[in-house]
This record gives sequence, structure tokens and C-alpha cells, in this order.
Amino acid sequence: MQAKEEGLRSRAAYKLLELNKKLKLIRPGATVLDLGAAPGGWLQVAARLVGPSGLVIGIDLEAIPQFSAAELGPKACVPVMMQGDITVAETQTALLDLIKTRRGTETVDVVLSDMSPKLTGVRFGDVARCAELVELVFSFAIDGKILRPKGTLISKIFPGPEADKIFMLRKKQFSKMTRENLESTRNTSNEIYLVGREFSGNSQHSK
Repeated sequence: MQAKEEGLRSRAAYKLLELNKKLKLIRPGATVLDLGAAPGGWLQVAARLVGPSGLVIGIDLEAIPQFSAAELGPKACVPVMMQGDITVAETQTALLDLIKTRRGTETVDVVLSDMSPKLTGVRFGDVARCAELVELVFSFAIDGKILRPKGTLISKIFPGPEADKIFMLRKKQFSKMTRENLESTRNTSNEIYLVGREFSGNSQHSK
């Protein structure tokens, strides 16, 4: 497997590498929050992109194994891993406290999500559940005021009416929002990525 040979936690790492190469989303020194981060492919890439002066936090319902020095390389920060449910108030408070302690603010520059529901093979249901996860990500990042003004949000979704609805609803909260199809996505998957850039700072849904 190519990812393993290159020392990457998962094949998903190539997706974030491709997105960042195309759109320059994660810069050195940035604060990045990765939701649903296990097993850590995106965390690994983000840690290298932000460098030693950056902060990368990953949270997942599952425990995320610690990274070795070899996995990170010499010019990466060490990601901070949390195990918990972001829909739970106690987890949200602990996360905000962590960010504030490390950065002096409760906001982050970039919110990432490569989360996907457990697929059943029933397309209608899988698409609907994925859309629910994506709306959760937007609500947590924006309505929960985690994403700073001018910040970036990236979230995986399956195309369909639900994705179109979220795109139309949320794009007014960013200066730029695009739907990205990736070459690194497997041929058997039709996933796309919603990428919102330059968040307006308005936490209210547009009418």
C-alpha cells in the first residue's frame, strides 16, 4: 500500500494533500481542528503543514494512537488528541479550554472533517446520514463560534439534494465556497468536499 510505504497513517492523507496543494488552505503557524480524526491521516498532514509553531487538535469517538517522531518528521507540530463526542457539552467545553490554554483564544483557523457514517449500501440513507454529519460540522464550527473570521472549513459530503441545500445555506457565510472533486478519491466513491474560505464571522443562518 502506497500510503504505508510513504509513512502515512491512511490513504485519506492524500486527499488533504491534494486539497491544500490546489487551494493553499493550511498555512504555517495555523491552529487546526480535525473532527472525526481517527486514525489520523489528516492530522498527520496538518501537523506537517502548520509546522512547529502551529497547533493541530484531533477529536474522535475512538482513541487516536499517538504519532511517532518518524510519522511526523522534523518540521511538524505534535498533534493533540482528544477522545469524545463533540455533540456533548462537556466535550465542547474541554475542547474550548484546550484551545484557549494553548492559543489564548477559543477559535481556530481551520476546521477539517473527513467524517463519514457507517455505510449500509442503501444510497438514500447513506447520503442523508452523511449530510446530517456535515450539518453538525458546520453548526459546531460556525454556530458554536469555533471558526474564527476569515477561517476555512472543509467537510466531506456525498452529492445530492441534501448537499445542494447545505451548500446554498452555508455559502453566504463565506467569501468563497466550492465543491471539490479529488483525483485521490477512490473510483468506487462519489464523495466531494465542501470548502468554505474566508468565513464572514456571521454565526446566523442566512435567510
